[in-house]
Amino acid sequence: MFVIAQAATNSLEVMWVWQLLLAVGFGIGSAIIPVLNAEAYVLGVGVSGALNPVVAAVGVSIGQTIGKVAMFLAVRYRPGYAARKTKEPKPVNLDTRRGRFVQWNRDVSKRLLDAMSDRRLGVPVTLLSAFVGVPPLYGVALIGGASRMGVVGFALSVLVGRGGRFVLLALGVGLF
Repeated sequence: MFVIAQAATNSLEVMWVWQLLLAVGFGIGSAIIPVLNAEAYVLGVGVSGALNPVVAAVGVSIGQTIGKVAMFLAVRYRPGYAARKTKEPKPVNLDTRRGRFVQWNRDVSKRLLDAMSDRRLGVPVTLLSAFVGVPPLYGVALIGGASRMGVVGFALSVLVGRGGRFVLLALGVGLF
């Protein structure tokens, strides 16, 4: 009887590890490819009942953090970034709708870059983005790489924000 219980326990441990690895892989993919929706993955796992939604949520959170840190580092250490001289942007015609949009986009990007570079605002902006989704974490990861924000602060805030978001989502699905 003990052998059967031991085999069942080992089987569950192996299944748990595979669930986690699958979720981490999907999280990495969804961090880089916006069409892959991590929330839909966690919801699908929870609704299907085949896998543990909390394990999936933790795995997707870890995977998303790995993917976003990779994007952050890709921007920070891209070839020629340090030697690049800043040049003035081309002037835009503010009388046109497109010109006003381009100028608005430049202003928002500059404000976000300034916030990400500020020691007091970088982590809260990233945490808010990771948990709520505003501003989008994809853009925050890219702008964060161009800012003076530290990698460890960025990674921890993404992990905590994404972990909270996905675990709450998984627990909500588990109620039904």
